[in-house]
Parts: sequence; C-alpha cells; structure tokens
Amino acid sequence: MQFETYPLSTPLSSYIESVFYFKGFMPDHSIERVVPTGHLFIIFELDGIERNTFDNKTLSPNGKFSNAWISGMHKNFISISAHENSEMLVVQFKPYGAHPFINISVDQLNNKVVDADTLLGMEIVDLRNDIMSIDDVNLKFSSIQNWLLSKYDQSKTPQQELVKIINDLNGHPVTNHKDVIKNYSRTQKHLIQQFKKYVGLTPKVYHRIVRFNNILNQIRNKEKLDWAKVAYDTGYADQAHFIKEFKEFSGFNPKEFISFDHNQREPNFFPIDQKG
Repeated sequence: MQFETYPLSTPLSSYIESVFYFKGFMPDHSIERVVPTGHLFIIFELDGIERNTFDNKTLSPNGKFSNAWISGMHKNFISISAHENSEMLVVQFKPYGAHPFINISVDQLNNKVVDADTLLGMEIVDLRNDIMSIDDVNLKFSSIQNWLLSKYDQSKTPQQELVKIINDLNGHPVTNHKDVIKNYSRTQKHLIQQFKKYVGLTPKVYHRIVRFNNILNQIRNKEKLDWAKVAYDTGYADQAHFIKEFKEFSGFNPKEFISFDHNQREPNFFPIDQKG
C-alpha cells in the first residue's frame, strides 16, 4: 500500500495534525470499528467507492458517503465500511484546529458523519474531483493546501490560553484534571463553552479520550498484560470502572480486545468481520 504524508507550514501546521494519502489498501475485513481519537477529519475518497456507516449493534447500514465527508468529534466508537483498493486523502485537524476552517461551533458535528458539501458547499466536491484527476501525489497535496489556506480565518482561531489547557490535558493524567483546568483565568462555565466551540467535547470527556488512546498505545504489541496494573497506572479508581470505560470507547472489554489480537494492529481501527 502506498502511504504518504504532507509536511505543513504555518499557519496550517498550527491547526492541522496531518494531511495524508493512501492508495491500494487491501483489508482482510469489510467492516471496521473506529474508536474516538479527539480529532475532526475531512475525508476525500478518490476511488469512486461509496462508503457506509453501520449501526453499532446490528451492523445494518445507516449512512452512505461519497466524494468528501466530515467526521466530527465522537464520544464512542463508530462502525464503517472497509474496501479493497481504497484510495483516499484525509485532513486530520488538531483537537482545537477545525473551527478556523469550518466556521461553526465544532460541537454541532459531535457524534456525526456528514457530507462535506452540506457544510462547505459544492466547492468541496469540485476540489475532490480536481484532486482525483491529478496523478502526482505532491500536486494533490498542493491542491489541498491551497484550499485550506483559502478557508483559513484567523479571526476564528482559539485563544492561546485555551490551546495551553488542551495541551496540558494531553500531557497530564486524568487524576490531575482539576489541577490543569483550575489554571484557566475565567470561569469553568466559560472554559466548557470554549471547549464545545473549538473542540466539540467538554474538557472531562476530551481528557478521558486522551487517556484511552494513551492506553491503546501503551498496550500495543505487548504479549502479556496486567490489566489491574494498567488500570491503576492510568488513574482509574478500580478495575470495574476501567473495563466499563474501555468498552464504552472501543466496544470490547479488555480481554476480548486482546483475544482478537487488536493490540497488534493500528491503534484506532479494528476489524469486525475479519476473514479467516
């Protein structure tokens, strides 16, 4: 599979985590579970394949997406289709980075996957078609960069104090949550409002998602795990709370997760109907 990323410069690098492209993806499954990461994505399909989302319990299709779509902040896992010979280009925003480009309060997209043209107009479909017609990957990236620069509104950027709080949450355990947010110069109500506007989630939910993703990285490729120690080291009051939250974010309890060898895979995408 071809996989490439594009190095961004300011101001885009201040608000966008990554722009990446892949082609020739050949999964061993047709449905995969995506766990929340604390990021908003704009996704361009470049292969003409329609994608589906599925009901998490019944796995019956509940949404169809083509051309370009936006995946907002999610509090729980979602189920999506995986296709052979996939070709896609993805813009992954930093946790606070989408608002200057989409110009709506990010919480309006919480737990949603929406067609990008409903928010950004047909120009996003025209952009997708232009990218699809270009063979050179670097030129594809250049087209995305130019479009992002045209959408960037500096007046919609978050205050640096908010960015610092978010970065501090990323670097501190959930047990230190109150210590981090108490440093905010205004009221907690104002902080929550700003989080909803720029991040989509409340500070507490966002911090829990950060912790969960840290756990996935900690256990990746590990052959033996002491789940009680993992729970204790990551600040859970007890193992029952840890198991409950692990299942809330992933759909698996920890033992199931390991029995399916999901810790041997990429830490955010897990097959539901793996072949063989």
